[in-house]
Amino acid sequence: DTDQIIPAVYLKRITRTGFEDALFASWRKDPSFVLNREEYRRGSVLVAGPDFGTGSSREHAVWALKDYGFRAVLAPKFADIFRGNSGKQGLVAGVVAQEDVEQLWKILETEPGTEVTIDLESRTASAAGFSCPFQLDDYTRWRLMEGLDDVGITLHSEAAIAAYESSRPAFKPTTLPKRHLPAETVVSARPIDRQAPLA
Repeated sequence: DTDQIIPAVYLKRITRTGFEDALFASWRKDPSFVLNREEYRRGSVLVAGPDFGTGSSREHAVWALKDYGFRAVLAPKFADIFRGNSGKQGLVAGVVAQEDVEQLWKILETEPGTEVTIDLESRTASAAGFSCPFQLDDYTRWRLMEGLDDVGITLHSEAAIAAYESSRPAFKPTTLPKRHLPAETVVSARPIDRQAPLA
């Protein structure tokens, strides 16, 4: 769950970087934990068990995985919020059949350091001659292949947004006003005479 991915004590920062040391912090205290083994320290694909990313919604979990160097997580099932946060932050969250996860684990345990390749175009993961499909929705796949975040997607529509804004009637508010009133035209409030009778 997300509290194991990054414990709550590390959530005090407001930046999006610098969380690599917090990733699986409780588990990494155990010298035999898989990410403490030299042959797995440089991995960029995490092959995980079911229900990965359940728990509270914290983008920090994705930030910690990315800061550590992971670019993809393969698991039989993801928490919906984690999967959404992953796509927005550029981390592949590919849904893989349980038997394929077990086969990948077997390969990685037998041949530590084996490269796992993620092919977004064909939606396949492969390692040591074994290949399996993974599920990833079309929209997230497109975002990842184009390298787009929310701002980048908005900028893709900049011309359409400008055209829409220019076609709106002048009396309606706009997001980008064409001009601001000069400072001298700002009307200041006149003092209230509290002794005067109400009209």
